[in-house]
Amino acid sequence: MISTRACSLLGIDHPVVLAGMGGGATDPRLTAAVSNGGGLGIMGVSDIAPGEIGTVASQIRGLTDRPFGLNLLLFDCGESIDAVLSARPAVLSTAWPSAEQDLGEIFGRAHQAGAVVVHMVATLAEARLAAEAGADLIVAQGTEGGGHVGLVASAVLVPQVARAVAPLPVLAAGGYADGAGLAAALMLGAEGVLLGTRFLATREAPVSDAYKQVLLRSDGHDTLLSPVPDLLAGAIWPGAYGRVVRNRLIETWTGREGQLRARRGELFRAAVGARRAGDTDASVVWAGQSAGLITSIEAAGELIEQIVQDAETVIRERAELITARNPASP
Repeated sequence: MISTRACSLLGIDHPVVLAGMGGGATDPRLTAAVSNGGGLGIMGVSDIAPGEIGTVASQIRGLTDRPFGLNLLLFDCGESIDAVLSARPAVLSTAWPSAEQDLGEIFGRAHQAGAVVVHMVATLAEARLAAEAGADLIVAQGTEGGGHVGLVASAVLVPQVARAVAPLPVLAAGGYADGAGLAAALMLGAEGVLLGTRFLATREAPVSDAYKQVLLRSDGHDTLLSPVPDLLAGAIWPGAYGRVVRNRLIETWTGREGQLRARRGELFRAAVGARRAGDTDASVVWAGQSAGLITSIEAAGELIEQIVQDAETVIRERAELITARNPASP
């Protein structure tokens, strides 16, 4: 069994955490399944009305008695911070603040409510600011991740952040999907992994079967950073880039951003309708490069167990590569 400081801090058995994805990619069922599996389930609630957040938290509690978190995109959270803290999750998960927001004030309120603060960053500077503001755990997300990311690769960002914010624990995100990835993250100085794309390919994930099949077919090379999804949604993320699967929708409007803006409302409604209909070629399919490592769809709890077991195997096997040096050798 792999137990890290992140496990102790979060009250979980395994150092595996569900990314608090929004847009309907997480729900109470998936969140509870990850927590029941010994990891930490986090549900994205930025696109849920503040008055409904307490109900969502109650639904999660009805499915698990384990710790869970609620995630907010800080630049667009409005009154949701109060609603989340009133719901008393074990963890307040945050990401993407605007430059004008006072992280120290937000994190202080979370601590007063009894929540552990987990904050995601995409740069070393962001990590230092979050640590100074009082975050309890930092998620270092590499550009390999799905959804909104920065531009620095995980293998560089994770050890940088781990050194800079020590002794705070760090989770690695972006490009992780299996036991080898967890083992690698630990070697880079992280205390566990935060997974988004990989948990979308589970039985409990609230995305369509067609979406899950896209992830199974992907080799990861078919993802790219694109402004098209945010232009469609009329959203401005501070310093973020969107990684999605290259499909007909993305190919049609790449290089035609001006025309897209002119027809944004019409095209956005069409993309939303296509997603509801399970049409993965005419809707936005958020996915990270780790899709290329996904070969099956299983229950979230089974996935966590497999990841941890495989990580233990990898660590033991690689430890055998260390040999005693012959004192007589030069």
